[in-house]
Amino acid sequence: MRILILIAAILSAGSSPLAAQGKGIRLWNLTTETISSFQLSAAGQNSWGPNQTLNDKDKEVDHDERLRITDITPGRYDAKVGYRDARTCMVRDIEIKAGGVFSIADKDLKDCTK
Repeated sequence: MRILILIAAILSAGSSPLAAQGKGIRLWNLTTETISSFQLSAAGQNSWGPNQTLNDKDKEVDHDERLRITDITPGRYDAKVGYRDARTCMVRDIEIKAGGVFSIADKDLKDCTK
């Protein structure tokens, strides 16, 4: 019985690192294709960070899948989105909030090149 009480106390206190962190910042892929690369830059800077799709277990983000974004702070960003067919598109001026989910849809894609 003491063990059950101890376990309940630990769970209700939210003492695990995951409970404290929540789910973090996430991208929700609402485009019709699988994203194979996703890089962020402070808005207007063209200084691209690492490929965030490497955070995913299969290194890609399928339609309607969410991807955890790491090593950025809340703010406004541009994104470089890459697809399997070597097409790359830009998404400008995305607002990213702490612990929030932001989405990319086909209508957001601009300046696509192949």
